[in-house]
Amino acid sequence: MSYLNHITSPTLLLDEKICRQNLKKMADKAHKNRMKLVPHFKTAQSHTVGEWAKEYGIKEITVSSIKMAEYFCGHGWENIHIAFPFNPLETQKLNKLAKNQSLSVQLINEEVTEKLTDELEHPVGFFIEIDAGYGRTGVEVTDFGLIEAILRKAKKGKNLYFKGFYLHPGHTYYIENKQKIYDESIAALSMLKNKYLTEYPNLVTRIGDTPGCSVIDDFGDVDEMGPGNFVFYDMMQVNLGSCKTEDVAVALAVPVVDIKKDRKEILVHGGGVHLAKDVLTEPDGTKNFGEVVYLKEAGWEIPIQRSFLKSISQEHGIIKASDELLSKVKVGDLLGILPIHSCMTADCMEEYLSLAGKKIDHAEAG
Repeated sequence: MSYLNHITSPTLLLDEKICRQNLKKMADKAHKNRMKLVPHFKTAQSHTVGEWAKEYGIKEITVSSIKMAEYFCGHGWENIHIAFPFNPLETQKLNKLAKNQSLSVQLINEEVTEKLTDELEHPVGFFIEIDAGYGRTGVEVTDFGLIEAILRKAKKGKNLYFKGFYLHPGHTYYIENKQKIYDESIAALSMLKNKYLTEYPNLVTRIGDTPGCSVIDDFGDVDEMGPGNFVFYDMMQVNLGSCKTEDVAVALAVPVVDIKKDRKEILVHGGGVHLAKDVLTEPDGTKNFGEVVYLKEAGWEIPIQRSFLKSISQEHGIIKASDELLSKVKVGDLLGILPIHSCMTADCMEEYLSLAGKKIDHAEAG
């Protein structure tokens, strides 16, 4: 039976072949640069995708919360890194998980470092998150006083050990010159490595964001990369030049419920509760909440003439339809929507359907 026969309401499709191609390409890039690939699984949040990743030599992963770490614990990962400034209220949860799973956390201040030093019952590694221009979070790259204060406090305990420096140059999402950002980020990590390597000979440096890791070829002496969105990609990444539309591995299947040919609009069951509300802007100022594709037995096909979701509400989506689409579609058909932000869409949908018609797990599933 075709996977299409399983669908009666909005359903997130996952193309295993495309996902594996994305995993292999990034793993090959990491290998070429003699780096370890530690992908951020906030995008996929799936044991099944994790098993695929292991086939490409991936042994460690990154997550964005202790809840997500708990989901992945006990599934054969050599280490799970929680890449969010650690929340001190979750120290006891961390203790519970660290009893049986190698974990590392992200530290940016003395207060949390001190709490972990005093209260950890099992070994936990930590990265100091560095801010070299993004401005969201992290220790300023030249704030050696704070870096050394964190290191001093960590040394007072027996269970908190320093792994290295973590840098997320997230401004690659809104600044066109990604090479310049990476030159600055790589230089910052190299400077820190050289400064602290004598005292901490095993320290590593990690950099991670999908736009940069997708297009940069030379990572200098950075040891590890940790992109996440590359596993699925999405239309935002296409817009940023990280990938091609053909590289997007997920599509939201939506039922067509009405067609207004005079207005060149198609109403679908698929809105903000399914896609989230991430948006791109077309050259004429029209909002774009997702790109339309035709669903086929073997996956999906990109139309010659573009159509896209021009507006969404909670459950509704209105497609700005091309003449090609209007000539092919009828009420009751299914269309595919390539999401603007696949991480958020996956989080909304909480599971996937493979092209073989099998459900694929997600951390948020009931």
